[in-house]
Amino acid sequence: MTRILYSHYDPSVKKTPSGIAPVITIEKGAPDALHRQVYQGYRKAIVDGNLRVGQRVPSTRVLALELGISRMPVLSAYAQLAVEGYFEGRVGSGTVVSRSLPERAAIAEIARGRPGKIRRERRRVSERCVSLPSPEGFYRSRGLGPFAVSQIAFEHFPLAVWNRLMTRHARNVQARSLDYGDPMGLKDLREAIAAYLRTARGVRCEAYQIMIVSGSQQGLEITARVLLDPGDQVWMEEPGYRFARSVFTSSGCTVVPVAVDAQGLNVGLGAGKSGAARAVLVTPSHQYPLGVTMSASRRLQLLDWAESSGSWIIEDDYDSEYRYEGVPVTSLQGLDRNSRVVYIGTFSKVLFPSLRLGYLVVPEDLAGRFLAARFALDIGPATFHQAVLASFIGEGHFARHIRRMRSVYAERRSALIESLREHLGSAVEITGAEAGMHLSAVLRGIPDKELSARGASGNLWLVPLSPFYVGKAARQGFVLGFGSTSLEQIPAAVHRLRTLLKSTSRLKHLAY
Repeated sequence: MTRILYSHYDPSVKKTPSGIAPVITIEKGAPDALHRQVYQGYRKAIVDGNLRVGQRVPSTRVLALELGISRMPVLSAYAQLAVEGYFEGRVGSGTVVSRSLPERAAIAEIARGRPGKIRRERRRVSERCVSLPSPEGFYRSRGLGPFAVSQIAFEHFPLAVWNRLMTRHARNVQARSLDYGDPMGLKDLREAIAAYLRTARGVRCEAYQIMIVSGSQQGLEITARVLLDPGDQVWMEEPGYRFARSVFTSSGCTVVPVAVDAQGLNVGLGAGKSGAARAVLVTPSHQYPLGVTMSASRRLQLLDWAESSGSWIIEDDYDSEYRYEGVPVTSLQGLDRNSRVVYIGTFSKVLFPSLRLGYLVVPEDLAGRFLAARFALDIGPATFHQAVLASFIGEGHFARHIRRMRSVYAERRSALIESLREHLGSAVEITGAEAGMHLSAVLRGIPDKELSARGASGNLWLVPLSPFYVGKAARQGFVLGFGSTSLEQIPAAVHRLRTLLKSTSRLKHLAY
């Protein structure tokens, strides 16, 4: 009889679970005694790195019960492992893998010799994967500190309210809620979002057109799967969102960069370069990264082009809730009378990034197609936080939070503009400060990528502007977030930015 005990250990997680046994094969009647089989199973798990230094192992009583054998062989195996230095007993912690053992790589080398070399030429991956940019640069230019982009004022989030709602829903979990949810998302949340979008953003939609996704990036991926084929051309704003670009290129599409000016994406230029493009991605309310707002004439021109060419418009409305100058700008989708626009929104900016909840508003006749694409991708979204968010919106907390944060961000935005003008003067061109949670500081002739890396080493998070361009960068500078930068931090942070800039040859004239 063979008995196999399976472990749930995940070697990618540094903090390993305690008291879980490794995979041990026990065969009664085998030539090796039972205690020897237990000993060998544990020794192999330690050598292979499946059990780590300091990790607690099950008690002899528990292991014997799980293996279906008497306790004596387990006691003998544990004793031998302790004698050889693999196990040690700790008061109050039971038996653990000895802390005096060398690191995993050294154990494996001593016990088994050096592993063979991997034959790299046979380890092929897909061209789709090869085309994806590494996210390392993204993480190098972001952190919790001055000018971090896509970060909120965490200290102002109503945690007490959110925790109360989470507790309420956690206490009322019912058995049927453990099943798969609706692939389109929780009905209550979709209805709440539809009501909000119709009122606040002028979006023409009903709840059945809304799909809940795990952020705008997944929304864009699903949209590309539904609307685009390999070889299709897609307009993208130049400069534009880098990780959206990777979605299109990995789908086999050709990205056509279309310049952005003071009125937004230049539709006439795009039509001249690629009039038969299958789709266009735009951020009309607050262009990313320059922050300009697409003019009414450009919006109508873009809608006319989409209708005449049979193309699709993908509208990314990522932070339009916050506008500080002029009248509120309604969505591009709200102007569409031919159902050519797919609208993408997210809660990452208005609530918090780790929530990982966003939404799509899809044309009515394509809802079934989007549903099929979503089901093939991950079946559907998790339901718990959807229910909490539905309550957060439905009970009025969401609207109050936006009103409160609009005032907070307006103060920080004004302080940042004032400090930039005071310390950098005419050397800086400020764009996109009318809305959102970031602005762009254009500084010509600087090595923005190099300065970004130097700033990050001092907890100054400067996202360089030049990598947002597909071709040769027309502008250099930085995308400066002010969402998580307090009023008290801003003057000193801008002063540090000026000090950093003074190291470049063209800006040495900046005076203290």
